[in-house]
Amino acid sequence: MTGDKRRLSRRLKAAAAVTGCILVLVAAGAGWAYWHLNQNIRSVDIDSALGDDRPARAPVTVPTTAPSASPSASASPLPTGVLNILVLGSDSRSGSENAALGGGDSTGARSDTAMVVHLDADRTKATVVSIPRDTLVTRPSCPTPSGGTTPTTYGAMFNSAYAVGGPVCAVKTVEQLTGVRMDHYIEIDFAGFAGLVDALGGVTVTTTQDIDDDRSHLLLDAGTHRLDGTQALAFARTRHGIGDGSDLGRIKLQQQLVAALLKEAGKTDLLTDPAALYKMADAVTGSLTTDTGLDSLGELRGLAQGLGAIPATGLTTVTMPVVAAPSDPNRVVAQEPAASTLWESLR
Repeated sequence: MTGDKRRLSRRLKAAAAVTGCILVLVAAGAGWAYWHLNQNIRSVDIDSALGDDRPARAPVTVPTTAPSASPSASASPLPTGVLNILVLGSDSRSGSENAALGGGDSTGARSDTAMVVHLDADRTKATVVSIPRDTLVTRPSCPTPSGGTTPTTYGAMFNSAYAVGGPVCAVKTVEQLTGVRMDHYIEIDFAGFAGLVDALGGVTVTTTQDIDDDRSHLLLDAGTHRLDGTQALAFARTRHGIGDGSDLGRIKLQQQLVAALLKEAGKTDLLTDPAALYKMADAVTGSLTTDTGLDSLGELRGLAQGLGAIPATGLTTVTMPVVAAPSDPNRVVAQEPAASTLWESLR
């Protein structure tokens, strides 16, 4: 072998070694990222806590597929059948980020945003039903982490269920109110929501009136605006700067924001930008609490795939029909029979 050939051979071997090292590092990095994102997710075993005294679960079938050796692609096969998910927005986690965004601490947990997300059996339509936090309900007796129970309370504010009993009591209260089994539970805190919006590069909303809310600190002229995470969070929390200042006005803004988020996510190709994808995944998983059926990336990925299959025209957002409460004009109660008819359609 000539000197030139020997030098070329050494360079090829060196290049192969470097390439091998890079591949090992990339694989190790992907493995660490997957582990990190999985560890981010907090979960609550709601099924065990509530037992069998619940509405019947809708039939679910799961197609069989060959298992994948790749952890990032290890999601379970997509289920079919009706699926109902309780989604709460909360300020229950302490921390500097949440504090800066107006969040509470672990001793002052509140959940002012509650939506039941219903996926049709064929995954072509979804209905998002908002439940006003000011709704007066019968809050059932709920188990507590210490082994005790909370008392049944009549005429309680809907969002008090989360305050006194966390996710378990929130789910039980929604199931008693609706007669609909909640198959899954997802909770996201202030910082996570803002981080998700920022990871997407913002969201675009259009307002038909000026917004000036000194409590959410949102000031917008009527028109179209591009909101960053902090502004989007203020948009979702605004109620005093629009309409009659009730929670129903805030719900309309939240529903508009959900639609804007889905639209933004649909047109953003995160797969071509791994850094942006990881940033979004880290922001979301670090701020999530789920039931134990959704506490891994694989399970969340399967849900996301099901949601991603739904066209924009297949999304419907509504608010549970309510009327002013006879006992308090500043509170509402479910309007019957309209509310029961709505919930019946989601079973």
